[in-house]
Amino acid sequence: MNAQESQVFISCRNINNHNNIYNFKQGFKHFRKEANRMRKNFLSIAVTLGVLFSAAGQARAKEPLNFIFITTCQGEAFFEPVKKGMRDAAAALKVQCEFTGTEGVDLKAQAEMVRKAVAAGCDGIALNIIDADAFDEVVAEALAKGVPVVAFNVDAQGAQAKARKKDGTADSKAAGAERLSAVCQDFVKAGRTLGEKAVAFIPRGSKVLITLHDEGISALDERQQGIQEVLKREGIAAKVICSSNEPLKAAERIAAELKAEPEIRCVLGTGQTDTEAAGKVIERDYAGKGYQSAGFDLSGEILRLIEAGVIQCTIDQQPYSQGYYPVVQLTLYCRYGIRPSDIDAGAGVVEKKDVRRIIGLTREHYR
Repeated sequence: MNAQESQVFISCRNINNHNNIYNFKQGFKHFRKEANRMRKNFLSIAVTLGVLFSAAGQARAKEPLNFIFITTCQGEAFFEPVKKGMRDAAAALKVQCEFTGTEGVDLKAQAEMVRKAVAAGCDGIALNIIDADAFDEVVAEALAKGVPVVAFNVDAQGAQAKARKKDGTADSKAAGAERLSAVCQDFVKAGRTLGEKAVAFIPRGSKVLITLHDEGISALDERQQGIQEVLKREGIAAKVICSSNEPLKAAERIAAELKAEPEIRCVLGTGQTDTEAAGKVIERDYAGKGYQSAGFDLSGEILRLIEAGVIQCTIDQQPYSQGYYPVVQLTLYCRYGIRPSDIDAGAGVVEKKDVRRIIGLTREHYR
């Protein structure tokens, strides 16, 4: 290549470099323009999605969810705090709740109420599962139709499932029918708690009367079991009776037992009606004669008798929480798919020193 050809080659190469630089600058400008356009589009999409998700969340929150509580012995005074908790949670979460049930223990009628609630289109059910087998079928039917079921107050189905799992006899049918969660007391443990407190004041050498206000309620059987475990360990004899869920009849039955067996010097109740009835009988017929009593649940009369020294203590299962938390669980599950979990309502010991603090809350149905 001569000098002239070399000069031409260099000039061409410079022109090409200039063109490349120009093209690069133009390409970069185009890239920035496209990037800005894409960024704006992305922001627009993000805002749109945000509005859509927000609207969806608001729509879920505004859904007219309807829940129903189905229990046994619905007229029992014990359920007043449960209803209060249910109503407070419903107001806070803007859902509708109904509390219903059978007048006495009627497993068939209570199960049929579950079917009717599902057929009526309810969004969720809180069920007092007082029997380990009676509600398996209707709970399975409800779950199969997309209606969530949680247990409150008593969870015999869950207790049985746990027992089967523990002893290795669990089956797929029981597991499939199991409720989603439970808000209730650990009844055997609570019975042991009462038994441990009672051994300190049961008169030496005497016999204990253990009362259940109804037959066929697993919670009462389990509390009685826990009490008996402690009494047997201590060598204390006990007799178990069903005293009735009607206050006057319960008092009559307890009075008859104390009269018929003078060696009975202590009455331990497993529920509100019989605990209150035992206290009234001892106050009326055996005041100052060394008779003792204790039991479960709270009422104005039970607290009065504790303050008077007639009833030594009672075990509180915090029923307000048993009405409040099932509403929360059902709402979160229906709106957001958040699966509920079991909650132990507790076994708080209420003695004379606690009465003043609690009595006002009892009148307002928080305790």
